[in-house]
Amino acid sequence: MSGIWTIIAAALSFAVSGLLGIWLVPFLRKLHFGQTILEIGPKWHKGKQGTPTMGGFMFIVSSILVTSLCVILYYVFSSRDGIPPETTLQTAKIFAGLFMAAAFGAIGFIDDYVKVAKKRNLGLTPKQKLALQFLVAAAYLATMFFFGEGTDVFIPFFGKIDIGIMYYPIAAILIVGLVNAVNLTDGIDGLDGSITFFAAIFLILVSGYCARMGLSIMSAALAGGCLGFLVWNFHPAKTFMGDTGSLFLGGYICALLFGLDMEIFIPLIGFVYIAEMFSVIFQVTYFKLTHGKRLFKMSPIHHHFEMCGWSEVKIVTVFSIVEIVCGTAVLAMVMLGGRSLF
Repeated sequence: MSGIWTIIAAALSFAVSGLLGIWLVPFLRKLHFGQTILEIGPKWHKGKQGTPTMGGFMFIVSSILVTSLCVILYYVFSSRDGIPPETTLQTAKIFAGLFMAAAFGAIGFIDDYVKVAKKRNLGLTPKQKLALQFLVAAAYLATMFFFGEGTDVFIPFFGKIDIGIMYYPIAAILIVGLVNAVNLTDGIDGLDGSITFFAAIFLILVSGYCARMGLSIMSAALAGGCLGFLVWNFHPAKTFMGDTGSLFLGGYICALLFGLDMEIFIPLIGFVYIAEMFSVIFQVTYFKLTHGKRLFKMSPIHHHFEMCGWSEVKIVTVFSIVEIVCGTAVLAMVMLGGRSLF
């Protein structure tokens, strides 16, 4: 019966997120919180100028509220039925993870607010963003250390390997890197929300298989929240998630992966995000080395495919299929080589 809370979390989060848009989208329009489109972006994106941003509050509110409610109720009913609740460490992973995601979302909100207030597409400076992001990652890792989290890393078919003190700088870099990769993926209608929805679906399956029901509920709340948001964000988008939403999603995915001791799977479950990030890195590097030549027509890479004539819906569909393939590979490796996770 424990799996019922996962279903409830997904359905409730979808309802809260989707219904919240009925009030939030007009409210953002009233405040004139519209997106400013970069001059260097695709010319046809100019029609999106003024579309309300910060719509990510839909899944932020639904994910946090629904996870908290359903996890607490799951613990209460499990204890009543004589089922031992999860360990203190597992509980800490859930709520510290929610806090980390919310903190990254707060950084995104500051960035979005500066953009809206100054009517430009540049908010916080890169140095300011990175400093705040590493501070959040450090706070999360310190909390995990306080609750007894070790420094070992799970490797499929080999078990857990303790990498000692090096775990912390590597973990911080992985967290900040993935958060920014998710942020870069947010560039066309429905893309970031769709990729994250499918990532969350596979994390539901993995956490359920590993008997981490609290994290299964947390994953389900994210999946439902993203789906509710896509009602408003799928092409043609009525609202954008903004950095508020994309940084939150990055932090949330990191919280789930670290909570499941699946840091090693970040490159696979986050393949689309990371491909987007490296397309920017490769583009900039190639541009500098060749004194002005471009590797892609435009980066991040979803814009390259736009410039090749792909529709936004086609890009979202193909990228989602890639995420499904990667998620299936992760699930298979956990099931076939993940005994040491338990």
